[in-house]
Amino acid sequence: MAMRRLRKHKRHVEDSDLDVTPFMNLMIVLVPVLLLSMVFTHTTIIELDFPSGESAGPVDPKVVHLEVVVNENSFRVADGRGGKIKELPKIDNEYDYQGLSLVMQELKRRTPEKRDITILLGNDTDYQTLVSVMDKVRSYRTYQALDVVNAELFPVISLGDSPRSAKKAPVAS
Repeated sequence: MAMRRLRKHKRHVEDSDLDVTPFMNLMIVLVPVLLLSMVFTHTTIIELDFPSGESAGPVDPKVVHLEVVVNENSFRVADGRGGKIKELPKIDNEYDYQGLSLVMQELKRRTPEKRDITILLGNDTDYQTLVSVMDKVRSYRTYQALDVVNAELFPVISLGDSPRSAKKAPVAS
């Protein structure tokens, strides 16, 4: 009799399936939200002409060589033969990037076929200053047909040491 009682009170248990519908609903909402919130990076490569150790030959005085010399206290725009075009001192201990851009725009108006420029840097010039100077001599923002565009100035950029920093640099023997 004891066996009969156990059989009577034993309940019938069925295996149930796992309900994944709420999880799938969460994934359907979460995946597009995560994709839309991603930040896509844009890398720009600027080709530079580094000076070779050899001389390219005699300098033609009719050809204009533009230079921007970055000193610790100013920008100096020169013609590459020792003639100074414009000196832009720091304003409130900050470089005058706006003034540099205006000088570059005026030089481009005078020499529209010119595409190259040399940036001469001091030993203590930081990376952000270099990038900002390169941006200002390469192009400027202007309006064209109600759109803001980048107008080309001097996109072919060469880098070098400024004359003062070249003299200060120790010579290894």
